[in-house]
Amino acid sequence: MLTLTHFLVLGAILFSISLAGVFINRKNVIILLMCVELMLLAVNTNFIAFSHFLGDTAGQVFVFFILTVAAAEAAIGLAILVVLFRNKRTINVEELDTLKG
Repeated sequence: MLTLTHFLVLGAILFSISLAGVFINRKNVIILLMCVELMLLAVNTNFIAFSHFLGDTAGQVFVFFILTVAAAEAAIGLAILVVLFRNKRTINVEELDTLKG
């Protein structure tokens, strides 16, 4: 039998892996976007777990909104990366310093 603690530990592990991915790899923009998506999925896991164990569907509805925003963010982020790669021929974060104001 899975308890709420199991799901919260899973969410914490996913979130910490994605946080470590952000801090360890600061060079590749695609990996940074993947880490942000993994953070959102960790939070969604916690929302669904609490929603299930508390018997309230509000958390599950909120997850649908988060997934919609995450999909739009991924599409727009990848479109920006394609334009940057066409112009600069790189997606290295350190070489994209011309975007500073």
